[in-house]
Amino acid sequence: MSSTPDQQSIEQSLLAYKAGLGHFSEQVPEVGEAYMNFTAACFKAGSLGEKEKHLIALGLSVQSQDETCIMYHTQAALQNGATRQDVLETVGVCAAFGGGAALSQGVTLVQSCCDAFAGDTH
Repeated sequence: MSSTPDQQSIEQSLLAYKAGLGHFSEQVPEVGEAYMNFTAACFKAGSLGEKEKHLIALGLSVQSQDETCIMYHTQAALQNGATRQDVLETVGVCAAFGGGAALSQGVTLVQSCCDAFAGDTH
């Protein structure tokens, strides 16, 4: 039986991701740098703000069942002004498209991330 992660395990997962990305970038710097530049450009505010872009990425993460990206983009959306309601409505749209698998991530991991990152909001 799987349990919902707590704030410490969510933060540890994000730190492990960042450390892994750093190690990858050290080993293959041209690819790591290109990836970081590309994603920075993708998430830069334009006609859509950073909040909206992270909510889109959260939806894609939930749909694809990518737990690390769920954690990362929930945190980034909240840090860029999203409310818990914004995040949960994103989950709702994912559930409409992705069914039970998407909803299961939304009612467990996404809500745990909202709790863990509650102090990260504006």
